[in-house]
Amino acid sequence: MKIISNEKLIRRNKKIGQYTTMAALAILGIGLYYSFVKPEQVTITFGALLFGFLLTQIGVFYGNRWGRSPRPDELLSANLKGLEEKYSLYHYTAGVSHLLAGPTGLWSIVTNPAAGKITYDENRMRFRQKGGNFYMKLFGQDSIGKPETDAQYAVTDLIKALRKNAPDLELPEPKAIIVFTNAKAELDVQESPIPAVALDKLKDYIRKQPKESVEQMDAIVKLQKALPTESTTE
Repeated sequence: MKIISNEKLIRRNKKIGQYTTMAALAILGIGLYYSFVKPEQVTITFGALLFGFLLTQIGVFYGNRWGRSPRPDELLSANLKGLEEKYSLYHYTAGVSHLLAGPTGLWSIVTNPAAGKITYDENRMRFRQKGGNFYMKLFGQDSIGKPETDAQYAVTDLIKALRKNAPDLELPEPKAIIVFTNAKAELDVQESPIPAVALDKLKDYIRKQPKESVEQMDAIVKLQKALPTESTTE
């Protein structure tokens, strides 16, 4: 399997997380200063604390996704290692965060860091989470969110990217798969219409999928040649 990553984007977003976190701490410090030294300046105090909190959220998001190793792209690369050479794994280079292209088709991989008991509510058509780290969930970093919606957007974005990069190719219909990357996630999601697996089950799931036709595999090979063939470092 070949892995192509946008290393330039990864480094840039890592720096955004670092700088945003430092700015947040500085602004929070200003807010605390005014709260003690000039308590009458309520507007400045609360404004600084609110803005600092918002920047903290942004810094934590960027830090968890781009600054803390192993990142989602590193986890996927490590766990898909061993797939045959006809597969290509694209990180942030093909219109979606993670694209796997190969004999079983085109997969837009949506990662989710949630922990705890993960189930799928068929009546409400959404994933649910029980347990997990309360503190991280409070700050939105361990919350399950709406992976089913993320997967739908991922397919839409991939289709748009394919129309742009390979408008003349008769490619198979793109598919989405949700991958829960937290080792503490316990899945019970058989009813989900969108495939959802634990990280360590991803490679086996892909291998068990039916292969595309010869014609469609030829189109996938042409797509692989149209997309970046090397990681972007500059």
